[in-house]
Amino acid sequence: MSKSDEKKRNYSGYRSITKFIIASPYKVRPVANLIRRRPYTEVLSVLENMPHKGAQLLWKAVKSAGSNALSFNKKLAEDMLYVKEVMVDDGPRMKRLWCRGRGRADMLLKRLCHITVIVDETVKAGI
Repeated sequence: MSKSDEKKRNYSGYRSITKFIIASPYKVRPVANLIRRRPYTEVLSVLENMPHKGAQLLWKAVKSAGSNALSFNKKLAEDMLYVKEVMVDDGPRMKRLWCRGRGRADMLLKRLCHITVIVDETVKAGI
């Protein structure tokens, strides 16, 4: 999917985008797979009790999406929300010099990721 198609894509629900997080997307995605299509309050409690770094990052993104939903629609309550979609995309890579023996050097890649969380109402989804 090209960038122009991605911008045209219609997202229903309330979303939060967190960009340029210094964490490998390969390490964050397994945690993201656990929270898809679950109730909002349950997701927050699961992420708070997980020891992974990705869980803390996802907790912030989910909390932000939920806050967006509650501020835009005053009739909503936390119990009426669920996590509709979670996307963990690759970001740019920071390149660092890694000094090795005999005057050589290697390239150290620090991977970044972008997290997109979409939260929606359970009434619309019929959950």
